[in-house]
Amino acid sequence: MAPSLTPIRSHHVAVIGAGAAGLVAARELRREGHSVVVFERQKQVGGTWIYTDHTEPDPLSVDPTRSVVHSSVYGSLRTNLPRECMGYRDFPFVVRSGVSKSRDQRRFPSHGEVLAYLQDFAKEFAIEEMVRFETAVLKVAPAVEEGTGKWRIESTEKEKKELRDEIYDAVVVCNGHYIEPRLAEIPGNLISIDSSNWNSEKCDCDFVFWKLLGISSWPGKEMHSHNYRIPEPFKDQVVVLIGNSASADDISRDIARVAKEVHVACRSNAADTFIKRSGYSNLWMHSMIECVHQDGSLLFQNGKTISVDVIMHCTGYKYHFPFLETNGNVTVDDNRVGPLYKDVFPPEFAPWLSFVGIPWKVVPFPMFELQSKWIAGVLSGRIPLPSKEDMMIEIKTLYSTLEAAGIAKRYTHQMGITQFEYNNWLASQCGCPETEEWRKEMYFKTGARKRAHPETYRDEWEDHNLVSQAYQDFSLYP
Repeated sequence: MAPSLTPIRSHHVAVIGAGAAGLVAARELRREGHSVVVFERQKQVGGTWIYTDHTEPDPLSVDPTRSVVHSSVYGSLRTNLPRECMGYRDFPFVVRSGVSKSRDQRRFPSHGEVLAYLQDFAKEFAIEEMVRFETAVLKVAPAVEEGTGKWRIESTEKEKKELRDEIYDAVVVCNGHYIEPRLAEIPGNLISIDSSNWNSEKCDCDFVFWKLLGISSWPGKEMHSHNYRIPEPFKDQVVVLIGNSASADDISRDIARVAKEVHVACRSNAADTFIKRSGYSNLWMHSMIECVHQDGSLLFQNGKTISVDVIMHCTGYKYHFPFLETNGNVTVDDNRVGPLYKDVFPPEFAPWLSFVGIPWKVVPFPMFELQSKWIAGVLSGRIPLPSKEDMMIEIKTLYSTLEAAGIAKRYTHQMGITQFEYNNWLASQCGCPETEEWRKEMYFKTGARKRAHPETYRDEWEDHNLVSQAYQDFSLYP
């Protein structure tokens, strides 16, 4: 659909978060002529890429009263995508002239280099002047008394007690989804308990009374990878990680350098899985955990039993919008945020409420950029949206298709291979070029290398022709 010729309108827009999504959203909104205020609770830009040694006092991060740490980055983290592939489309993630030689020049750089790139981006486009740092958003709700489409935002700045109450035309939510952990369910074991008080007059048969104990009966330590930073605290311990994501893969190898044993349990593995990782004498892959016992041991579905010191949940995160009040018009149900048209606009509030960064298993930064361009153009009236009714029909059709295919709600926003079709649709709405072929091919080749050579794919590669094509494109940008 080509952009319309409707006269452009300017609006006062609030952006929640100054991470990778919020930064590019702010840029695109201002480019489109809107006035922008970005709310950021930390003292710098970068969002989840800001590393901190601090962890939460609750290692599982389930206590609602806990002091929340807004980063899940661990010390050894490197990107699992090459820098050419993951950068914003018009601000390439390259080693820039004139920057410090201490910068990480590797093709798969550390988290610190990604943060530096985001800081470069913010400086290049003067985004920090739009950001209110150390400001927590407490409430985002429709401002009914102000008329249709307006939003009331209540916020507080650090060290200040007064509440700031403001009205905005539109809100773009960019608060990320790597803060509120998801946990695996781990059953305890069955134990017999005292049945001496059983009323035999009501039962003329022998009876043994059993109770199913939960994970709380297990004496070891549980934690979520959100609170993992360095391997040293796990020296000489037996650690079980649950998960099959990039974090489980990275952290298991990181900990194996110092731990006595490391075992990785994964729901997607066959029930009889028991594989020693190549190159390690103390790292095994298993099927899922069957149950835990009061003596500190753990039973896998493959029948193996081990004594364990730590269980670490590398099981991902929940979408979490504690500040957002929509009277049930936008909900999170089994990690499905909805209803959302194209993962961005809730029909009930479109275009005045939108989300950037909901899809996962994607190349994030270029997608954030296209979503932001779309939102900015829709708000200005340059790009039309379907009617509320038509958006709802498409959303319901999507849900029905997923259900018919047996895909659980929690995978609603998972994209993978479909991300490029989605990105190209966004590009068509905005009048932008489609995703570069080299970027797509680089993504798929990197995934194949990672599966074949998990230890070395970040430092050895064969797609030099794609790198050359990328830099030819990059030369078009000053």
